[in-house]
Amino acid sequence: MLKRLVPHPLLSLTLILFWLALVNTLTLGHVILGTLFGIGIPMITAPYWPDRPKIRAPLKVAEYCLIVLWDIVVANVQVAMIILFRRNEDIRTQWIPVPLDLKSAEAITILAGTITMTPGTVSATLASDGSCVLVHCLHTDDPDAVRDEIKARYESRLKEIFQ
Repeated sequence: MLKRLVPHPLLSLTLILFWLALVNTLTLGHVILGTLFGIGIPMITAPYWPDRPKIRAPLKVAEYCLIVLWDIVVANVQVAMIILFRRNEDIRTQWIPVPLDLKSAEAITILAGTITMTPGTVSATLASDGSCVLVHCLHTDDPDAVRDEIKARYESRLKEIFQ
């Protein structure tokens, strides 16, 4: 019974917390509305999640989040330095295909989102079979190093979390 009422408890909690963060006030009405969203949205969307991913290493999720946050801070500084101190002729943009070992659609989505959230890189397109993501890099001299860093830093951790 509880599984039907709250099919995705983590998603429900996340929705409630995000709602409260968005409205930026902690009142009974907002807590109730956030709870309605947190219970209602997963109930409505549950049929679309028949094979819900299993997180194998919850502590690795925290490690992954800290690494991504650190990389975002470092990339912000790097992009600022590129914009402020390089001439347009010196910037070498690259399109980099990154072959994927991930099989879970959720893991691939998180990887693509991570690449896009990190300043200086954007995941532009995903192959129809999910085997490769095309990444645009603002500036690099070595596209292979960028590809290898994405695979080692992000994809390998997502494989530990989801597979």
